[in-house]
Amino acid sequence: MKLRTFGLVVTLAIMPCGIAAQAPSARAQQYLTEAVQQMGGEAALRGLKTVRFEALGHRELLEQSERPEGPYIVEYDRVTELRDLEHGRWKQVSVNHVAFQPEFTTTTVTADGAARYSFDNNAGLGSPHDLQSSAETLELGPERLLFTALAAPDLRAEDDTVLQSVPHHVVAFTWRNHPVRVFLNANTALPTAVEWKSAYPYNLFWSTWGDVTTRLYYSFWWLCPGGIHYPLQWDTVRNNLPDRVLTITDIAVNAGLPADAFTISADEKAAFEKRQGTVDDRKLGIPNQPAVDVAKDIVHIPGSWNTTLVRQSDGIVVVEAPISSGYSAKVLAEAERRWPGVPVKAAITTSDSWPHLAGVREYVARGIPVYALDLNIPILTRLVTAPRTMFPDALEKNPRKPDFRIVSGKTLLGTGANRIEIYPLRGETSERQMMVYFPEHKLLYGSDPFQQDEHGYFYPQTVWELVHAVEREHLAVDTFFMMHIGPTPFSDLPKAIETAEKPPAAGK
Repeated sequence: MKLRTFGLVVTLAIMPCGIAAQAPSARAQQYLTEAVQQMGGEAALRGLKTVRFEALGHRELLEQSERPEGPYIVEYDRVTELRDLEHGRWKQVSVNHVAFQPEFTTTTVTADGAARYSFDNNAGLGSPHDLQSSAETLELGPERLLFTALAAPDLRAEDDTVLQSVPHHVVAFTWRNHPVRVFLNANTALPTAVEWKSAYPYNLFWSTWGDVTTRLYYSFWWLCPGGIHYPLQWDTVRNNLPDRVLTITDIAVNAGLPADAFTISADEKAAFEKRQGTVDDRKLGIPNQPAVDVAKDIVHIPGSWNTTLVRQSDGIVVVEAPISSGYSAKVLAEAERRWPGVPVKAAITTSDSWPHLAGVREYVARGIPVYALDLNIPILTRLVTAPRTMFPDALEKNPRKPDFRIVSGKTLLGTGANRIEIYPLRGETSERQMMVYFPEHKLLYGSDPFQQDEHGYFYPQTVWELVHAVEREHLAVDTFFMMHIGPTPFSDLPKAIETAEKPPAAGK
């Protein structure tokens, strides 16, 4: 039916009277039953025991790109996935490539309540996050999504909506205590998208954001053997940010899978059962890399992401608040252990990368001022206002406003031998990062614009940007250290730039 109003034509989707009169649960069941039929019928779908596919995809590096709003650095993936729907087992092998980094392969296997993970053939334990991902994959994936919904006690229909310019029916239910919605194309009955809200306390990146809304879009439908209709393209959006795209290039349904594809040894299962800690539960530092004094009362704590404690005459300054609220609580406990009764007067967060700022909420919860770059205030505001109803931290339990001290240019913090000067880097690639300078010691903390491996420093562009920023601010630096680099002679960096600038040898 079309209404003409003020020159506009508005099309209304009108449900048949019989359906409209039904209770929300009955309407939802009818929508889903029709969807099952359109995907190939109940017998064919329930008879789907295994799926094996090859796919190409890419992931947006939301957590560590140059700007929170994009464009994002892209990781390109070649994926092989095995789904044992009958026994609830899952395996994914992903060959991944990011520009100017070595290609690497990750393998994840979940079976019988345990997970195994390997990186470039270096086998190790999986994490509870792998089990969570496996459950989402197997129970909310296209093979079982409709049956998962039909089995929910609270299944109901919500108001119709328009999605991708097409009318859709919406059904909602609760799965494993998480709210889920399925969007069914009103014309074809096929599922266009499934959306759920969850927390990811075991995942280093997404634990940062508390309650996370994931919407997975299904498209590029394909008719498979046995009459099953299956989507070949999956687009994942999280908290309204583009997360990843996967496009299947080859698929086999109900094909035999290798007998040892999902093998997890008894020893691995026993070890996995002991590995249940969340990101908040990470221990402080690294056992075989003790904290070091880079100068008197300036303590550098190595970790997966480093932190530094600075004792000044009127209190302690913490440089960096990475990983999680729980990790920040451990850093604060270490400060108290080293200098009992001395207050923490400030924290400095130098970057917008998610693992770098994930612990800021703990400082806000305790009323500690946080020094941050002007460009990073929006993402920090998003961080401290993000709801954490499913896995609450101290700030969720006792909300308070942040005390952000905005850094737009040279900013002084404290007096005496350990006085601090903070400077924005303002590089092209490092524009969201800051330097922390200790003039008395000719010591520079350079944030995380580059890292170091056995071949030297990468990326040379950001090595140049840091050196250029030091020259611009007329700083005298003998030693530098960073988020992933311990105390190092600053003279190394001009040499690295010289090497990068050197023309290639003839014929290369």
